[in-house]
Formats: sequence, structure tokens, C-alpha cells
Amino acid sequence: MQYVGRVPGAPLDRFIDDIYCLTGMPRHRRMNVPPMPSAHLFINLGGPARLWDSDPSVPPATFIDGWFMGVWTRRFVFEYPAWVRLVGVHFKPWGISPFIDMPASELRDRWVPVDAVWQRSVDRIRNQVGDIASAAETLRVVEEELRARLVEAPSRGLDLVQHTGGRLAISHGAVPVGALTDAAGVSVNHLATQFKSHVGVTPKRVARIYRFARLILSVDARRPVDWPELAHTAGYFDQAHFSKEFKDFTGHTPTEYLALRRRFPAELGFPPDNGPMPAE
Repeated sequence: MQYVGRVPGAPLDRFIDDIYCLTGMPRHRRMNVPPMPSAHLFINLGGPARLWDSDPSVPPATFIDGWFMGVWTRRFVFEYPAWVRLVGVHFKPWGISPFIDMPASELRDRWVPVDAVWQRSVDRIRNQVGDIASAAETLRVVEEELRARLVEAPSRGLDLVQHTGGRLAISHGAVPVGALTDAAGVSVNHLATQFKSHVGVTPKRVARIYRFARLILSVDARRPVDWPELAHTAGYFDQAHFSKEFKDFTGHTPTEYLALRRRFPAELGFPPDNGPMPAE
């Protein structure tokens, strides 16, 4: 499967980490996706994709056109079609807010059809890229759609969330929430309210996800892994808490995860393999 991606130009880069296009046959049809510090937009130009929530009370979903996903706090399973033609947008945790006319909390741990948020946008994108457009042209069309959807005047609290969220990103979740509120001159409750509106979760939860992402992306399955050292470097100072969170976020113990990664190595330089892992 071919990956082509890029960071969009200003001002989109304030809110989006990257836009990418996947084309071809996937190495693994089903991927187990742990919580990562991003929200998503997917435009599906290929066959139907399927998603399963790790919460068994949530029914699986099939998407033909596209879907939005807010920040996820638990893992889910994604199944590629046999032939993939998919455009993805990785929003920063707070980045989806200025593109949608709803609180980000309504997208937390949910997948929502694109046309329920952006009416008829998928049809317009499909009509522009057709069946033969290159990956670069497809990315250009989606980037223009994003520029057209970006609200010029940020809504109340977004600048605060962007600033404090940026500190969490740079520190990989290591800055205490109290330090964030002190620096911003706001109360803990006020910051939590603004994060719930623009991110969908509290700053403490965002910090946990950044911390986990730092750990999981630092694992090199080709070499011996010192889990206590990795956990400490990522900010886990309680081994029991680390083990529980790791199992909650991946569905595996650290030992099981490492064995899986060694059976199915991630492809170097292929970002969709970073974090997600084959689902057995």
C-alpha cells in the first residue's frame, strides 16, 4: 500500500498535523488502533471500511463515503477494504474544532458520517478527484476543502486550548495541569470546560494520551525492550498503573504486544504503522 502525505500550509498547520493518501492492497486488513493524540477525517474513495469499538455495547459500523472521528480514549479496530483508496486528515487534538459546527465532545469516542457534519462534501470531493486523480491532486482537493471550511474567527476558548495543548504536545504530556492553569491565569475547571468543548476530553486525559503515544512510538521491537525504563522515561512512575493502562489502550500486555510486533514488524517510514498494530 502506498502512502503519500504532507503537512498543509498556513494557517491549516496550526490545526492539522498531516493530510495523507493511502492507495493499494493493505498488508493487514484489520488494525487494532490505540488512543492517539489526534482527531480524524477520512474520505473513502475505495471499497467499504468497517470499524469496531472495543466497547462491546457499541455496534460495528460500515462506511462507504467518509467519517469524522474525535479524540478516542479507548482502542478500536479498523478494517481496510481489499483495495484501499483513502484520504486521511490527522487533526491536532484541538484542531477539529474550527472546522465543525458542534462541540468536540459530541465526537469523543465516536465515528460520524462526513455528510452529517459537512453536507454533500464527499460527493463534491469525489466529483473533483474522479477515479484517476493522483495522490498529490487528491490531497490538493481535500486541502482546499479544509481551507474553505476553516472558520476565520476562532470561537471562545480555542486560543487558550491551542496554547496549553501545544505545551502538552511538546512535553509529551509531562506538564502538570496545575502548571498549565497557573501559566494561563485560569482555574482548573475553566480549562477543563474549554478542553471538553474544543478537544472533547479534559487536559488530564490529553496528557495521558500524549504520554502513552510517546511510549508506544519509542518501542523498537527489533531490539530488547526495557519496559520499566521506557515507562519511566514516558512519565509512568507506577509500574502497576503503566501495565493496566497499556492493557486498556492496546488490548495486550507489554510482553504480548512485543511478541505481536515481532511477528508483524511495522514498516519503517510508513506512518499508518506507527501505533496501530495488526488485529489477530
